[in-house]
Amino acid sequence: MTFDDNNLISIRNLTVSYRTGGGLFRSSQTFNAVDGVSLDIKKGETLGLVGESGCGKSTLGKAILQLTKSSAGSIVFDGVELTDLTNSSMREVRKNAQMIFQDPYASLDPRMTSGEIVAEPLRAFKLDAGNKQIENLLNIVGLRSEFKARLPREMSGGQRQRIGIARALGSEPDFIVADEPLSALDVSIQAQIMNLIRELKSLRRLTILFISHDLRAVRHLSDRIAVMYLGRIVEIANADELYSEPLMPYTQALLSAIPVADPKAVRRERIVLKGDVPSPHDPPSGCRFRTRCQYAIDDCARVTPELVEIKPLHFAACIRISPEHPRIER
Repeated sequence: MTFDDNNLISIRNLTVSYRTGGGLFRSSQTFNAVDGVSLDIKKGETLGLVGESGCGKSTLGKAILQLTKSSAGSIVFDGVELTDLTNSSMREVRKNAQMIFQDPYASLDPRMTSGEIVAEPLRAFKLDAGNKQIENLLNIVGLRSEFKARLPREMSGGQRQRIGIARALGSEPDFIVADEPLSALDVSIQAQIMNLIRELKSLRRLTILFISHDLRAVRHLSDRIAVMYLGRIVEIANADELYSEPLMPYTQALLSAIPVADPKAVRRERIVLKGDVPSPHDPPSGCRFRTRCQYAIDDCARVTPELVEIKPLHFAACIRISPEHPRIER
């Protein structure tokens, strides 16, 4: 992948490390939650980011906004290198880059009314925080003006998430990280929030990183999809192509697990992964997925696969689908 003027965000070799453990009789350990990720997010697109729990999706989203500090690598947002900015300089960038958090029960201050929650970032950025502006933001996300006087405990999960979305929209950002915004909601509410996000993207011309483990929601909302495994991106493609012709064995396994409600529909052959996700403290050599991959060969333990363009605009990190190695027989 190369730098492009059409990219709002360009990430290169990004690493986020954490130190864990340590004490009187044992030393601490360092592991990479995000390990050498390179990724572009185009202006006006929704990029879906999928993978199993613990693979580093949320850490990557927070690192882009510098809510979590990176250990190495580059994050260029609209021409500005974010890793070089001070906290005060980053404050200006955050007008244009906001986050919708995963849990609306935990991300809203229970002591503040909805109106106060939506107004707080507006005041922080010295923007209009008057009643009319607050009511307008509430109306945009489908809430009546009287909701501004309600406390979070007086609202449903879907209503709370709408407050979180209104809060993120207040500064009129160009970019939003939506970190598992559906996972804490009832299924009946998830579709409403998905449709709201899709509508807001069109109306506000937003660029969105949509993080989720719900592959059906990701397909519904995303233009392109990146698949993450144990801290690394293993496949990126247009949403329709990724779902119709996944290249990476891990992606194939994820997609085969999507339930199909229509009994007459053609179902994918179910691929059951063996074993558990390896510990990020001691990842496998070579390809990190090889310990669970039915197609692994000896070279998979020796060669660390690079994310390469296998087909036009379809990137994958697997030596078995590169010209130098035997093709995977499916």
